[in-house]
Amino acid sequence: MPRKVTRKLQRDLKPDRKYQSVLVQRLINKSMLDGKKLIAERAVYAALEQAAKELKSEDPLAVFEKALKNVSPNFEVKSRRVGGANYQIPFPVAGHRQLHYSFSWLVQSARARKSMPYSKRLALEIIDAHNEAGAAYKKKEDTHKMAEANRAFAHFART
Repeated sequence: MPRKVTRKLQRDLKPDRKYQSVLVQRLINKSMLDGKKLIAERAVYAALEQAAKELKSEDPLAVFEKALKNVSPNFEVKSRRVGGANYQIPFPVAGHRQLHYSFSWLVQSARARKSMPYSKRLALEIIDAHNEAGAAYKKKEDTHKMAEANRAFAHFART
C-alpha cells in the first residue's frame, strides 16, 4: 500500500437518496456506527431538516454546504524533526483532506454534546458551524492559530 492516497485508491461514492449529494453521503458514512447506515441516514436527514428550519432556510443542502465551508481548514501543522528538535511546520490543506477534517470535526463535536438525540446534536452543530461558532469551528480556528504561530518554521517544509 502506498503511503499517500493515490487517485486510484479513492472510492467514488454514490450520492445519497434524498438530496443527490455526495457530501451528504459522506456525512452519513462518517456518522455511521457499527455499520448501521439506515440509522445514520435518518439522523443526518433529520438534522439537516432541523438545521434548515431553525435558520429559516428553504434549502437544507445550502445550509449544510455553508456550514461545511466554514469548518474547512486551510492550513494544518505537521511535526517534523530537524537537527535534534521537533518543529510544528504549517502546510496548506488539499481539498479532499479539507473535507475529511470538516466531517470529522462536525461528527466529533456533535457526539461530544450530551443529553439529547444524535440528530438534534448534529443539527445544533451544523447551525453553529453555519454561524461561525461551536466546537467544530473552534477546532478550525485553533488549527489556524497553531499554523500562524509556527509560520517561522515554514522554510523547513519539503517542496
